[in-house]
Amino acid sequence: MLRLTPFLLFNGNCDEAMKFYSACFGGELTITRLADTPMRDQFPPAHHHKIVNAHLKSDAVEFSATDWLHPVHVWEQGNNVAMYIRGDGFDELKAIFDKLRADANELFFEDLRQMPFGTYGRFTDRFGIEWFFVGGNAS
Repeated sequence: MLRLTPFLLFNGNCDEAMKFYSACFGGELTITRLADTPMRDQFPPAHHHKIVNAHLKSDAVEFSATDWLHPVHVWEQGNNVAMYIRGDGFDELKAIFDKLRADANELFFEDLRQMPFGTYGRFTDRFGIEWFFVGGNAS
């Protein structure tokens, strides 16, 4: 089942922000650090404390977040909120991914593929909206 939720992008303070939001809204908070994934070897140790995925779900809210890790696309206030589509698997996500990607910015395009944490893909659409797709065992 596809689900669309907000996705927040932080500049190194995702852990602090999501713990704050959890204290405000309650619910269950799960956090995955870069150091706890096989992707850690692709980044310098100075980035290992960063969050690759945080997910907060309560009766009141549900959203996810990450620390900015893109090597070229620079974080700035204004591009720190995105749309986050979660699905059960690759095929389900691929159908909507292929429709939304029409005329997407190729510089920031990452095709849908399997990653250590599940299915993943992202792009900035022709209207400037950031889209992230996650499936499988990711939160």
